[in-house]
Amino acid sequence: MEVQSRKGVNVMSKHENERKRTFLLITIPILALFICFNTIPLIRGAMYSFTNSRGFGSHDWVGLRNYIDLFSDARVGKSYLFTIKLALVTTVVVNVLSLILALGLNSKIRAKGFFRGAYFLPNILGSLVVGYIFNYFFTYIVPALADMTGVTSLQSSILSSPNRAWIGVMIVCAWQAIAMNTIIYISGLQTVPEDVYEAGGLDGATGWKQFKHLTFPLIIPFFSINMVLCVKNFLMVFDQIIALTKGGPAQSTESISYLIYNNGMSGGQFGFQSANAVVFFIVIVVISVAQMKFSSSKEEQL
Repeated sequence: MEVQSRKGVNVMSKHENERKRTFLLITIPILALFICFNTIPLIRGAMYSFTNSRGFGSHDWVGLRNYIDLFSDARVGKSYLFTIKLALVTTVVVNVLSLILALGLNSKIRAKGFFRGAYFLPNILGSLVVGYIFNYFFTYIVPALADMTGVTSLQSSILSSPNRAWIGVMIVCAWQAIAMNTIIYISGLQTVPEDVYEAGGLDGATGWKQFKHLTFPLIIPFFSINMVLCVKNFLMVFDQIIALTKGGPAQSTESISYLIYNNGMSGGQFGFQSANAVVFFIVIVVISVAQMKFSSSKEEQL
């Protein structure tokens, strides 16, 4: 019996080693690709941030000059203000609308599957395609409808106004982002046990009270995920800017990502914008970590 037991242990140990070896063989190629296409370009970009490189030809080391100039550049400061404003406003709009839609689509209504598919459709489309469609809509359709109805404030495209162009960008970003956020909220709502609502109903918790004291506290983790993803994605807004405004009018919708791309690739500021990219990367990491810590503290309180 002891010999058979030892053989069984050896066989199990052999299978376990083969299993670990298989997982290791799967992981190594993925890690190699990650290092090749993510880590190495990140390190090289950080190195270029200390040079006066134009993206081609020779370059010299300039130390911290790019970083010093970065904090005194009015155009860079303006792009950061625009991007942060866009990210904050769009995050609020997206999460409010997504949560309302999720509550409706999670209720007992007819054709629930059809509506879920219809609302998820914008997420399937490419951001550039959506941006160009909305560009045509804002430039031709909305002014034509405004002429017919006599709404003078919309007779010209909002994308041509330095004060209103950001609203057009926000609408497009929100329209496409609502789909995924709604799905995440629906997943969260489906984890709430029916017993909780039944017990709450006995205590008189209905409508807004039910949502405030029962539903929302139980889906806080899903709310945290959506908030982190929204802020990160909207801070990195790029495709919508390309398709709608190209940073205009008068650089009023120039996001950080677009500024890095435009001036770094074709403006001869490769080294300077590499420094901008490094700072931008740090800003996104700090904001994301702060959000996650804040959300974790709220979850522990609940």
